[in-house]
Amino acid sequence: MTTHGFTLTAEGPFDFGASLRFVEDWPATSALPSDGRALRFAYCAESDWRPIGVTVTAAPGGVAVATTRAAGPGIRAEVARILSLDVDGAGFAGLGEADPVLGDLQQLRPGLRPVCFWSPWEAACWAVIVQRSSMLIASRIKQRIAERYGAEVTVDGRVHAAFPPPVTLLEAGGLGLPAQKEEWLRGLAGAALDGVLTAEHLRALGPEEALAELRALPGVGPFSAGLILIRGAGAPDAFPGDEPRLFGILREAYGLPEDAPPAAYRKLAEAWRPYRSWASFLFRAATYGVMDDPVKV
Repeated sequence: MTTHGFTLTAEGPFDFGASLRFVEDWPATSALPSDGRALRFAYCAESDWRPIGVTVTAAPGGVAVATTRAAGPGIRAEVARILSLDVDGAGFAGLGEADPVLGDLQQLRPGLRPVCFWSPWEAACWAVIVQRSSMLIASRIKQRIAERYGAEVTVDGRVHAAFPPPVTLLEAGGLGLPAQKEEWLRGLAGAALDGVLTAEHLRALGPEEALAELRALPGVGPFSAGLILIRGAGAPDAFPGDEPRLFGILREAYGLPEDAPPAAYRKLAEAWRPYRSWASFLFRAATYGVMDDPVKV
C-alpha cells in the first residue's frame, strides 16, 4: 500500500512517548492497539469527510507522520492539532515555576501536551454518548458505531474502523443508544455539515463565544461544550465555566473549600494564561483510570 509522509516539529518541550502513554489510558481511544512506539488511527478528515489512516512515530524535535492518502495542508493541520503541535509551547514550563502545584504535574509528565479527539465532530459525539454512562461502556458503544457505520482503513497491516462522518449518522438508526441521544447525534451531524463543529470555526471565536455557541447545540451542556472546544478543536487557552469533575480535582490539589464558587476556579486558572486548556488537561490526565463514574452533560 502506498503511504505518504511528512514531519511536524514541536515548538517548546514535547514528548511523544508521553502522548502515547496517555492514549493507552484514555477511555475514548482505549480500543486502539499499541506497541508503545507508534500511534495508529483512522478518522474522517473534516476537510473532506473522507477516511484516512494515520501512523505517528517519534522524530527528532517532533514526530514523523505517514498517511494512507495524500495529506494536504488541511490534514497536516488536523494531525498537528490532535497532538497540540500547532501551538508554541515554549512558555508552558514557566507556568509551573510560578505555580508549584502545576509544576509538580509537569515534572511527573514532562513534555505531555493535550491529545485531542481526531475531530471536533467526533468529540461532540463522544460527549453525547458518554453522558450519564461510564466511560468504559461509552467507549464500547462508540467503537460499535464505528464498526457498523464507519469505513475500514488498513493502517500498517491492521484494519481500523473510522468513526462515521456526519452525513452517515444524519439518517442512521439502531446505534444502541436511547432515542434522545440518537436524536441529539443527528442534530450534531447537521451542525457539523453546516461548518459549526470544525476546529477552524471554533478557534476563530473567542473562548466564551465558542462555548456559548456550542451550548446552543442539541445535547450539549457546559461540560460537553468545554470538551468539544478544548479536546475537540484543541483551543489552547479556554477554561470551562462549570465542570464539577475538574473543579473537584482542583479543589483537592489547591485546598479550596467545598463551597468554593465557579469564580474561584476561574480566578485560579487566570494564572495559566495563555495555556489554560493545557494546564487543565494535566490535572484531568492524572485521574484517568481512577475516575470512571457516570459523566453528566
